[in-house]
Amino acid sequence: MTPAERRRLRKGLAFASPWLIGLGVFLLYPILASLYFSFCEYSVLQKPVWIGAGNYQDLATDSVFWKTLGNTVVYAAFALPLGLVVSLSLAFLLNTGVKGLAVFRTIMFLPALVPMVALAIVWLWIFNGQYGLLNNLLRPSQIYWVLYLGYALPIAGVVAAWVYDRLSLLWGASRSWAAWLTAGSTAAVIIALLHPEAGLFAFVLGERFHALRGGPPGWLADPAWAKSALVVMSLWGGGNAMVIYLAGLQDVPQHLYDAAELDGANWLQKIRHVALPAISPVILFNLIMGIIGSLQFFAVPYVISPTGSPDRSIYFLTMYLYDNAFTYLRMGYASAMAWVLFLIVFALTMLALRLSRRFVYYEGG
Repeated sequence: MTPAERRRLRKGLAFASPWLIGLGVFLLYPILASLYFSFCEYSVLQKPVWIGAGNYQDLATDSVFWKTLGNTVVYAAFALPLGLVVSLSLAFLLNTGVKGLAVFRTIMFLPALVPMVALAIVWLWIFNGQYGLLNNLLRPSQIYWVLYLGYALPIAGVVAAWVYDRLSLLWGASRSWAAWLTAGSTAAVIIALLHPEAGLFAFVLGERFHALRGGPPGWLADPAWAKSALVVMSLWGGGNAMVIYLAGLQDVPQHLYDAAELDGANWLQKIRHVALPAISPVILFNLIMGIIGSLQFFAVPYVISPTGSPDRSIYFLTMYLYDNAFTYLRMGYASAMAWVLFLIVFALTMLALRLSRRFVYYEGG
């Protein structure tokens, strides 16, 4: 390097030194320290004592650890895909050229700005088994209306739109028969979903479906429904992903839609073959962020029930980690759990990136 290049390097390092120092002190050192502590018996108040893989061996036989890990995986398995679908659906609805787009976008995004503690308290009252707003709507006389509006009608609407589109293409101008058959298919879908004995919901939900007819569930007070309540609660913050999806959809070139329309593509085919491939990098980004966020779920369940009751049904791995670190002062054991969680997140992220090679399309790729 010439003297001038050395001077430029020193000046660059001097300007970047605040960030480099912050990175080393507040990020790299804690990461390396936690890795060391995970192999130690460390209570914070005393010096760490090296015990090798003892903490990891204890984790393998810790029933509470496996319980919290199972709760975390089950929650992530439902909340992550459901959140991706809901936020993507909202983005498609807002991308239809609706008037007042900025207003609707703001309304959809506002719930994501609510602080987690306030969010937990609000939903704690909504899911209250005796006085909650939700159970007031789920009285036996109204349960079928809720199922109609929340499940059957949207599914039947999609089926009806597809049937009408197919029949209209086949029969051209003769659309009266298409309309009648569409109405019939819609009724058939609703009956197939909500028949009290042979319907799909009765088959999938089993005794829970019939229990709803006798009275609403206790939600957060019932181990069978507590995680389901948290999954529903997680949809409240879907505005972040929705805005990102919407930005990606508005960046899809219009000539791709025009070319698909010239080839005879309908709205569903445009979504499948044009919009989704074009925004696949955005979907991958939200998927990875969703994996990280769902496996690190902490604030809301800890505010609702710090002990994870009832029956530790909402006691997640992050809550158990927090209790070991700051309640029981078992920092070494908590560090081992943190590294196990990191390895799980890392493995799932690498798996998502690996699978994305077949489904993600980059511009010019």
